[in-house]
Amino acid sequence: MSIKKVHFIGKSLIELPSCPSTNDYALSLLSKSKPDEGTVILTFNQTQGRGQVGSQWISEAYQNIAFTSILYPEFLAPKEQIILNQAVALAVFQLIHRHVDQTVKIKWPNDLYINDRKVAGILIQNLLSSNKFNTSIVGIGVNVNQQKFPPELSTATSLSIEAGRTFHLKELALELCDELEKQYNRLKSPDRKSIHEEYLQHLYRFHQQSSFQVVDGTIFEGRIVGITPAGKLQVEKIKDQRLEEFGIKEIRFL
Repeated sequence: MSIKKVHFIGKSLIELPSCPSTNDYALSLLSKSKPDEGTVILTFNQTQGRGQVGSQWISEAYQNIAFTSILYPEFLAPKEQIILNQAVALAVFQLIHRHVDQTVKIKWPNDLYINDRKVAGILIQNLLSSNKFNTSIVGIGVNVNQQKFPPELSTATSLSIEAGRTFHLKELALELCDELEKQYNRLKSPDRKSIHEEYLQHLYRFHQQSSFQVVDGTIFEGRIVGITPAGKLQVEKIKDQRLEEFGIKEIRFL
């Protein structure tokens, strides 16, 4: 497969044989200097990866991609963080969609699913100062060639499992650079407004009746109807048609 030339995301590529966390490596770089925008830290052996809100990202060595890009989206206001998240999710969606024939969805807030199984996750850390959007550390983990997962990851899958073939990790990482750059450039253009609508188009269980559980253990039936500008999930309860909003870790799918 021919890989499109990367213009700035991935032009500066730091490839590590092993790394506890590519996001932490990026933070360390930023504490010492200002790397070029689009600098990518890449490893196929991440030993202490992190997910959303303190969860762990478990990955078999040399089978998957751990990827972090350093961006400086100073053209965005702090209140627009959600549109950056959505653009990154669409980049990963496009990468996965290209390689499998099955249904690919974005599970709020930042997971990628093939059918009902998780294949990728995103962790974005934004650095703000004086009400200004300075730096975004975009971490992406993709399950690529792993064939077996531990019992606690019962809903996990990989591109290889779903596509029935083995992937070249470096080539796939360069494709991810290309997709991320496309979506990042959309953020700078008048096309930015369409990113939210496209994200909703590919949102997992959007407008479908589903069972949910909230932090106090209550279970209810509802439909996802939108995402707020602050990034909260809007769910309409079936029983009383009441609209409620939930933050990360405040609700889960059953």
